[in-house]
Amino acid sequence: MMNEVFEVREMPSGTEYAVDLRRQRCDCGEFQMDQVRRAYRARFRPLENPTTWPAYNGPRFVPNPYLRRVTKGRPRMIRFLNEMDMRMLHGPRRCRQCGVEGHSRSRCRQSAGAGPSNPAQ
Repeated sequence: MMNEVFEVREMPSGTEYAVDLRRQRCDCGEFQMDQVRRAYRARFRPLENPTTWPAYNGPRFVPNPYLRRVTKGRPRMIRFLNEMDMRMLHGPRRCRQCGVEGHSRSRCRQSAGAGPSNPAQ
């Protein structure tokens, strides 16, 4: 059996009502099933084949290519950066292996040669 009792929240007040579809009751005191039926009573005509549509002579809209969303890759950061952010983003690189600035752990000379076939001395 399907659930026919729903909780509805009215916005922006946030007031909650219980709606019982089987009994056609709502806590608000109104049940608007007739209005919903009337809204969808009209028949909708299918659009048919676009080649049979009449010619359009209205204004032509051209999209701005610079406002087009990029679908590939990581989304661009859109927040405004302050001085602290800029310092953190462009600060010197520090190695987590030896603690020296200017290189990362993957390029560290201390770990060079260490590995299963060539253990560090």
